Formats: sequence, C-alpha cells, structure tokens
Amino acid sequence: MINQDLKIQSYLLTDDGTWPNNSTLPLLYYPGAFTWSEREDPAEVEQVFHGNHWINSWRNGIYSFHHYHSTAHEVLGIYGGTVTVQLGGPDGVILDAQSGDVIVIPAGVAHKNHGSSRDFRCIGAYPDGQTWDMNYGKPGERPAADENIARLKLPSRDPIFGNHGPVGEFWKT
Repeated sequence: MINQDLKIQSYLLTDDGTWPNNSTLPLLYYPGAFTWSEREDPAEVEQVFHGNHWINSWRNGIYSFHHYHSTAHEVLGIYGGTVTVQLGGPDGVILDAQSGDVIVIPAGVAHKNHGSSRDFRCIGAYPDGQTWDMNYGKPGERPAADENIARLKLPSRDPIFGNHGPVGEFWKT
C-alpha cells in the first residue's frame, strides 16, 4: 500500500570534480512510501514502478562501491531490512533507509551501499526508454558522461504517484 502522506526530502548534489552528480535535478527520498499490513511485498513495489513507466527492474542490493549512471535516472525501493546509502560520492549525503523507503536518483548522482542489515533487499528500476550504464568516477569517463546527463530526458511520471508526484514537482528544467 502506498503512503499518501509523505514528507519528501530533496538533496541537490553538485559536481565535486570526480562525481558529476546533478546540479539541476535533486535526489528525492520518500521515507515510508510503502506500508505493508503483514510482510514486505516486492511484487507490489514492482507493480507500482512498472505502472508508472519505471521499468527494467531488478531485485538485489546496492553495490558497495561508488558508481553512477549517465544514461538513466534510477529509483530504489527498499523492501527488506535497512541500508546506509551514501549519495553524491565520498563527501555526499548519507541516508539510513529502511523497508518501505524509496530513493529517486537523478542521472550522474553517485551512490554506494555503506552498510546494510543481513535481510536488506531492494528493487531498482529506470524510466521507460532509458538504459543504464555504469560509471565509476574514473578519469576518461567525462566529458561523455556529462554530455549524456545533459541530453537525458525527464521521466514522464513519478515512480510512485504517476502524473502528480514529487518528480514532476521537483524535477523541472
């Protein structure tokens, strides 16, 4: 079930010289986006993402090294346990997320699992029409990654609330 009374947190993470991050689109954190009456349901998370055109989903965890995508935005839906995730590179923001939380990561924003519980599980997905790449903050990735980020279209819908959600409110160019 989707929590309709969310307090969205936004973080504008800027280029630090290694990690491009995104000076236009803020990272969005939806604490408690999903509530479950009995137990976590990853199929419910996938159904909501897919219904809002965030597809190519996967189930697993978050890599334990900093990385970013220049060709796709990403949504992470936590459906089990807890995770400390660092966003924006080694000097970025740290969030302690738990089951039911959702994080919307704009292209260019570095992210890393900084530690998690044994039962941590999440689902990731990308806006329809976007295919993710992997970048590691290595010399030579830029300026091509910067050009990809600048060309990338905004998603047509928020991954949780569709046409009337925080992505449409916070992500304007």
